[in-house]
Amino acid sequence: MRIVEGADAGRRTLLRRQPPGEETLPPDVLRRTREVVGDDVSTPAEAVRRILRDVREQGDAALLRYCRAFDGAQYSTLRIGGDEIRAAYDAVDRDVVAALRFAAGRIQTFHEEQRRHAAQSFLRDGVGVQVRPLARVGINVPGAVAIYPSSLLMTALPAKVAGVDEVLVATPAGPDGHVAPLKLVAAGIAGVDGVFRMSGAQAVAAFAYGTESVPKVDKVCGPGNVFVTEAKRQVFGEVGIDALYGPSETIVIADEAANPVLCAADLLAQAEHDELATPLLITVSQTLAARVGEEVERQLALLERRDIARAAFEARGGAIVVDSLEEALALANEFAPEHLCLLVRDAARWAALVRNAGGVFVGEMSPETLGDYTAGPSHVMPTAGTARFASPLGVQDFLKTTSVIGVDDAALRALGQATARIARAEGLTAHARTIELRLGDTT
Repeated sequence: MRIVEGADAGRRTLLRRQPPGEETLPPDVLRRTREVVGDDVSTPAEAVRRILRDVREQGDAALLRYCRAFDGAQYSTLRIGGDEIRAAYDAVDRDVVAALRFAAGRIQTFHEEQRRHAAQSFLRDGVGVQVRPLARVGINVPGAVAIYPSSLLMTALPAKVAGVDEVLVATPAGPDGHVAPLKLVAAGIAGVDGVFRMSGAQAVAAFAYGTESVPKVDKVCGPGNVFVTEAKRQVFGEVGIDALYGPSETIVIADEAANPVLCAADLLAQAEHDELATPLLITVSQTLAARVGEEVERQLALLERRDIARAAFEARGGAIVVDSLEEALALANEFAPEHLCLLVRDAARWAALVRNAGGVFVGEMSPETLGDYTAGPSHVMPTAGTARFASPLGVQDFLKTTSVIGVDDAALRALGQATARIARAEGLTAHARTIELRLGDTT
């Protein structure tokens, strides 16, 4: 594991991000993309633009063509029937089903509490807002090889708690044309209103524009690869989106008393997500940094996804040794990580100094993995530094407010004179006359 000494050196190296939109496709991905989309595409943006156009113009035919080509699957029906979802429960271990139900209960309870504290409708002196859930949302749940039922729960349940009328899920099918039973069980537990076997930019396009089989939605949510992210960027305005998510990233801040075994385990838990993940340690102890590096090597051998985790460490992982915990917190706030783990003494005091992070995990007994599955808040969190201005997915992402103005005659008279004067000062005479006519000041 790379060890960098000093905050400034850390900023120049491990904490330096690639600017958004400058992604380059691996040669095999570019080759496959050109085979499917066209020889003249060279960037994700170009490929996505063509996929969106084709799905918008050709509907199901283009959607099925792209899904079959990219997923290597053969099927002709996009929407999954209730019988297939019910049958999936028999294909999943009963203890796993129970664990998913337990997680769903925790997630639902948390978001019900969040809903109580979310923006509420109010009307005061004839002026206020009304808060309403969205009518229909589409949720992207990636993964045909790696199965993520937790992502389905973490995205669908906040929408259901918010009161969205129709929650639809897009997820890829395997080569046999079937969606993993584990995902279908999660869909059943979450109570979603429809599951479609579709993936990638073409799924985003189907949700954004609608096809013969897929209804148009009001908002597209959920994580995905570079093509999904680019598709969400391009359809924004046609529909709403929650955010643009990048690869997983975690900063562990540790003092000299931290357990190097736990530090390494927490870093590896994020590194195994993706070769593009960012697992970083910031510590005040050179000795701890070295011991964590040794532990990373030892624990890598125990992992099923060791090759992925190792690639993440080699590309974007490492440790930064700084002079103080104050400096460590300052670096973390600058980087604004998706996950920030505080393996330090008096962790709650240091947590109060965190300004920018998707989620803060306070103390050695609060590993980020709890947040991934059963703690309650959604694990769909801002990445790539967007925690500076964005929040984790929650009930608020599925609500919208409408201003309401319904004043009486007395209120109109109290407000009208100033209103008309401002309108005339702006040269908007017609605006002013709508007030003056009501007040009887003109004809």
